[in-house]
Amino acid sequence: MVFAHDTEAALLAAVELVNSAESPDTLTEPAQLAEFFRRHDYTGAHGGDRRELDAVRALRPALRELLTADRDRAVELVNQTLAINRALPQLTRHGDVDYHVHAVAADAPLPVRIAVETAMAMIDVIRANDLTRIATCADDTCDGIVLDLSRNRSRRYCSTACGNRNAVAAYRARQK
Repeated sequence: MVFAHDTEAALLAAVELVNSAESPDTLTEPAQLAEFFRRHDYTGAHGGDRRELDAVRALRPALRELLTADRDRAVELVNQTLAINRALPQLTRHGDVDYHVHAVAADAPLPVRIAVETAMAMIDVIRANDLTRIATCADDTCDGIVLDLSRNRSRRYCSTACGNRNAVAAYRARQK
């Protein structure tokens, strides 16, 4: 594990959320948001309605900016997010997850929890000076975000589809 469990979980969720805006958009229905909520083990309030979906979708550009920012800009964005949302970090545990940090109340709106959890995760990334773990997909036709949690830092593509497309293209180029 490169970062603490809650840091990795928040980063994985943020990357998936940002990448959901890539064509075709994979977050267009409340049921898709409900599945995202379950898949990433979010706790607390979840309305599951169109308004919440629209608010979560509206987070994607800001999260993209945070995940792709240089270190100094990321610090500004993290501090801004934490201040706006009046984050108050506290240790908590629930379910099968041991102590970890939550910085807003469980009844805070889901978009607030996503934004703050991502900001808290980025604190660890920034402090470790490890922003190279987050990059844009190496596929020239894709703007997806890549979170590389591998030990050897070898992940270059946001998805298997992008990796396969480039492997096939490289194979065809070698065959010419």
